[in-house]
Amino acid sequence: HGRKEVFSCRGILECVQFFRNRGHTDIIVFVPQFRREVPRSDCPITDQHILFELERENVLVWTPSRRINGRRIVCHDDRYILKTADEKDAVIVSNDEYRDLIKENPRYRILVNERLLMYSFVDGR
Repeated sequence: HGRKEVFSCRGILECVQFFRNRGHTDIIVFVPQFRREVPRSDCPITDQHILFELERENVLVWTPSRRINGRRIVCHDDRYILKTADEKDAVIVSNDEYRDLIKENPRYRILVNERLLMYSFVDGR
């Protein structure tokens, strides 16, 4: 949706709506906390208000991040994603292949092999 040029919140909403339209109700979206900040030219984001709407609906979970000496430190949110998917027996919607984590945890390898749903957008949908 953002074509790897911009963080597209509209794409996240499209994904949430896709699953809602199919009757799914236990949907969790993980987003690094720095995406709450005012957008900057080096880290563009569109339709940021969508994130706050999803947060109000208890769909979005912010993963920790902070600044140290002007540098952004972002936690490895992939661990949150895989751990939650494992606990909830859930599907993971991501284009990340989690190569680093499947090497360190055999359960994650099974999880990624069996429950990773990769996606693409065509004409913004």
